[in-house]
Amino acid sequence: MSDRIPIALQLYSIREDCARDLSYCLQAVAQMGYEGVEFAGYYDRTAEELRGMCDDLGLKVVGTHTGLNTLLGDELQKTVAFNQTLGNPYLIVPGLPEPYRNSRQAWLETAKLFNEIAEKIADQGMFTGYHNHAVEFAPMDGELPWDTFFGNTRDDVVMQIDTGNALHGGAASVPFLERYPGRAKLVHLKEYSATNDKVLIGEGDVPWDEVFHACETIGGTEWYIVEQESYAYPPIECVERCIDNLRKMGKI
Repeated sequence: MSDRIPIALQLYSIREDCARDLSYCLQAVAQMGYEGVEFAGYYDRTAEELRGMCDDLGLKVVGTHTGLNTLLGDELQKTVAFNQTLGNPYLIVPGLPEPYRNSRQAWLETAKLFNEIAEKIADQGMFTGYHNHAVEFAPMDGELPWDTFFGNTRDDVVMQIDTGNALHGGAASVPFLERYPGRAKLVHLKEYSATNDKVLIGEGDVPWDEVFHACETIGGTEWYIVEQESYAYPPIECVERCIDNLRKMGKI
């Protein structure tokens, strides 16, 4: 079906393998059936090298996790140029230093900062965004930080919700996908279980049918991105089992 959301892998899931042999890992990921990758670090390769490796395998670069410091001051244009070479429009911040998130006021200032970054890069076809852990769903000054941030950012600031991290913080993803329609361009598929910290996608507590329905109807989701950070098997086997489970769910 033509409107199927394609599936990528966050390479952080297999970071030690990538550090040893990136070329082998990218080849393995493509053979598993992943259609794209999201980088979190570049393994001492240039943007041209990474783009070439991915192009050769038919893999799209669908996002990068990049520290906030790489989007500030003179660093911003370098980061934009690097990602334009990769063919990636999404500059996603995967977490914030404490001063940017230690009060509701700090979150409001951070939202303003992301608005400024988004405005600076919009005419270059680039977007910034934010990826959650668990802390964003612990109330702060009467409001969830996730709402403080996304309630005060431009519509083009991407909400990269991580299903497992959200549930770990006590929050279901679906209400936020509905509250901020069209903003979840990239969604991290991660499992969570209250009783087993090494579950793979499809084996835990995430209500996948509800998540998929929200992404495919209201979320504006362009890519599903598998991220596995706990390992009952070698990491490369874990990410293969994840995509196999998604295949069984009819997502491929």
